[in-house]
Amino acid sequence: MNDIIGAAALAHDMELPPSGAATPSRRALILGTGVLAAGGAFTLGVSPADAAPAMRLGSRGSSVLALQKDLTRLKYWLGTPDGSFGPLTQQAVFAVQKAAGLSRDGSAGPRTQDAIRRGVQPRRRITSGTGFEVNKPSQLLIATSNGKLSYILNTSTGSGERYYSGGRWKRATTPTGDFRMFRLHSRGWQSGPLGDMYRPGYYDRGWAIHGSRSIPAYPASHGCSRISTAASDMLWSRSWFISGRRVLIY
Repeated sequence: MNDIIGAAALAHDMELPPSGAATPSRRALILGTGVLAAGGAFTLGVSPADAAPAMRLGSRGSSVLALQKDLTRLKYWLGTPDGSFGPLTQQAVFAVQKAAGLSRDGSAGPRTQDAIRRGVQPRRRITSGTGFEVNKPSQLLIATSNGKLSYILNTSTGSGERYYSGGRWKRATTPTGDFRMFRLHSRGWQSGPLGDMYRPGYYDRGWAIHGSRSIPAYPASHGCSRISTAASDMLWSRSWFISGRRVLIY
């Protein structure tokens, strides 16, 4: 029984056990099966996390708004909380699921909500100064300003698959290292041989952090670090994409 009920209701309204089964005593119900709650109420066999309804794309309401505010407080960027579970909220949910080591389904179910309640955040390597870091195993992009955590974003890096370009086969990999941005494309989409990139900031040869229409929860790019176009616009508007900006990839 999943509802929270009062002691009086427990005595009178509980469904009877099958024929032949022993009827549990009130003491057994309180001490064995039930959990005593404030004010004489009982919750039978259901933890708050298990009882939390899942939220996903298309969900709306006060619960979504509370979720968005909690994610924003933890620095999982999703734009302005508005009570509507859209693509940016899904990106933030992907990010917290990655940080918590959970299944990456983009829905805020009980385990994801519990991770948010516990304040789960990824570990950083940039703890002083300002820069981006890309954690390839976790597929997270983290922005730190003057040593303080600013934003955590879902990212998608090199898939590891082979692809054909420039007359030869190549491997879709994201290089590791400590880089600096050196070339910037501030306006709109930039077309290239491997597809379109939104407002890229290059940090190593042809590799960049850039906006994309597709940022899945797994490595899927040719090697760049994809983020949402909205996140790209936000970072540009707040002067994160500048020549010399540190980009640490590991």
